[in-house]
Amino acid sequence: MQLTDNELSKAYKKDKPEFGHAMLKYYALDPEYINLNNGSYGTTPRPVQHAINELTAKIESNPDVFMRVLLYPAIQKVREQLAEFLGAKANEVVLVSNASMGLATILRNFEWEEGDIIFVFTTTYNSISRTAAYLTDIPPYPTASVITLNFPATHKDVIQTFKQHIQNHPAKPNRKRVAIIDSLVSNPGVLLPWKEMVDICREERIWSVVDAAHSIGQEVGLNLAESNPDFWVSNCHKWLSAKRSCAVLYVPERNQHIIKSSIPTSAFYISPKDRTGPNFVEQYNWNGTIDHGSMLTIPDALEFREWMGGERKINEYCHKLALEGGQLLAKVLGTRVMDPDGELTLNMVNVELPIPPNVPVTLEVHASLETQMMLEQKAYAPQFHHNGRWWTRCSAQVWNELSDFEILGKKWLAVCKDVTEQFGSQEGART
Repeated sequence: MQLTDNELSKAYKKDKPEFGHAMLKYYALDPEYINLNNGSYGTTPRPVQHAINELTAKIESNPDVFMRVLLYPAIQKVREQLAEFLGAKANEVVLVSNASMGLATILRNFEWEEGDIIFVFTTTYNSISRTAAYLTDIPPYPTASVITLNFPATHKDVIQTFKQHIQNHPAKPNRKRVAIIDSLVSNPGVLLPWKEMVDICREERIWSVVDAAHSIGQEVGLNLAESNPDFWVSNCHKWLSAKRSCAVLYVPERNQHIIKSSIPTSAFYISPKDRTGPNFVEQYNWNGTIDHGSMLTIPDALEFREWMGGERKINEYCHKLALEGGQLLAKVLGTRVMDPDGELTLNMVNVELPIPPNVPVTLEVHASLETQMMLEQKAYAPQFHHNGRWWTRCSAQVWNELSDFEILGKKWLAVCKDVTEQFGSQEGART
């Protein structure tokens, strides 16, 4: 008999964690569905689900007491834990709803001028590249400069491409340059040499804005004081396993004057001309009525991960599984992994799909792939088109085993065959 979330929340610490399918009892996943897509939305452990259910009941029993008395100390506790986890100061980290909100907050707080440059990559997450595009569409019209990254590639290739591009786009007199850098790209799911890129930004007097949506819980040994980015944002509901959605925004003390206002503007906002001290953390303690429950499950997620053995043990399992699972999936599909040497791979692995170039890259094709895989085949890892080929990105998590990759591969074979037959003869297909 399966334990309820309430029973499991009390009993799980007595168990000895065993990675693989034995971990599935600690998650609410459909037993008929193979989930190799933790990277998109995260997957909440059942003890964390129980924690938010209890918290919600507590909030609703007396919203006044919770919002006016209990909330701020609870947020402070979370911020202190995250700061220790990230190698930062507590007054340098605040909580936001998701990485996109954190990055929008940074980018919209810069005082843009005509002649400023925003560096984005062809692999930048779409909503973030669209934010940069929006900023260039409104006065005073800064310029977006796009850096092309095509994979397969090495870290050396990425660094060389980045250096060459920024040298080809020097700063104009009294103007600034801002680089939006992924720590781990979403699609393809590759690790970039972001710390080296941050160093280059510092040398070139470029502001570094790191989109680390996939980092916390996947990159072991994060130390922001050491890597020293100008700004850094990561989702806590993806790999850290808090309840979605919640994220951490890191702004070192030296740059907090840039972030004048939260989004939306807080009731605790003080005009810079009237400030007698910091006004960064205060704005994020309260900037409108939202459900803070997800943010407050971060301690429960950290506790669950500590029970599993801690960050190094968790990620050693997931990393090894990603490497081996990617090779097995490529063998089943008769294709290849994007990163055969493993330099770009943490817990997400990219494998080419057997879809020929004459299949067009359209919303209709994407919808057919997703619908067949998720609803008919009951398994999924997201598909994407990059550098002229179709790929799938698989996220290896603690509940996965090699057999999941093999089964997924057989299902992808059937769906790719169907899509090729259905769409492969269309005119005007793009490669």
